[in-house]
Amino acid sequence: MRSSNPVFSRRGFGRDNGYAGFNTAPQAGGPAVATQANPYAQPTGNPYAQNPYAQQQQYGAPPQAPATAGRMTIDDVVMRTGTTLGVLIVTAALAWALLPVDDANIGRSYGIGIGSALIAMVLGFVQAFKRKASPALILTYAAFEGVFLGVISSVVDNRIADGAAMQAVLGTMAVFAGVLVAYKAGWIRVNRRFYGFVMAAALGFILLMAVNLLFAVIGGGDGLGFRSGALGVLFGVVGIILGACFLALDFKQVEDGIAYGAPREEAWLAAFGLTLTLVWIYLEFLRLISILNSD
Repeated sequence: MRSSNPVFSRRGFGRDNGYAGFNTAPQAGGPAVATQANPYAQPTGNPYAQNPYAQQQQYGAPPQAPATAGRMTIDDVVMRTGTTLGVLIVTAALAWALLPVDDANIGRSYGIGIGSALIAMVLGFVQAFKRKASPALILTYAAFEGVFLGVISSVVDNRIADGAAMQAVLGTMAVFAGVLVAYKAGWIRVNRRFYGFVMAAALGFILLMAVNLLFAVIGGGDGLGFRSGALGVLFGVVGIILGACFLALDFKQVEDGIAYGAPREEAWLAAFGLTLTLVWIYLEFLRLISILNSD
């Protein structure tokens, strides 16, 4: 089973091809359970067995904590994620300050924001399907994504709801902290059933949003109304909940990578995946706030 996040499905974090998967590593530090489904039952089952820094896992043995230079640690993930988000925040602040959204300049600012979003999307797809992390590519993605977020946040904050951007930031931080606490406490159990439910819900959500956008383009207005009014509020909440579920999946992927000795470069992929999820949650909060203040 592949990861919900295309970033993690390329190396080390994949859910099939013998890579770290559900029921293979203990959640929140618990002991591993030897089952027939354990891809680590064979010495060659470790996806990092060829990595000179990785130690082969024995059948049914708990994963060893990384103690050798060259293996990914939680500090590596935190530092790379902080760097990626830092670049995104800086470019968002610059876009907010340098791209005014008054009546005379909003068209140009919108154009730059949309163009940046398209470039970020292309860069994101390129990195998602690369077999190795490219720090330069990831940071460039973050820079362009930041420009888009800066423009759209400025529009909502200045023209729809004063303080919306800060509210969305606080909401995103609260969701991140809440999911992290719930995951580490074991209140969220990431297993195959959880994964399947989240992926099915996400697929349905994306398809509905695509249909709504298609009707909006063809017929104008709000399409089927999934992004406005009461339905818009409902789908905004659903989008935030889905983002929270993706965070739990991301935490599980990172935990598996650390437990099974992923090389340090994989921390950039973890940072990229977490950034994608946080951007999703932030945009859903921003959309929800704009809907609530547009009536």
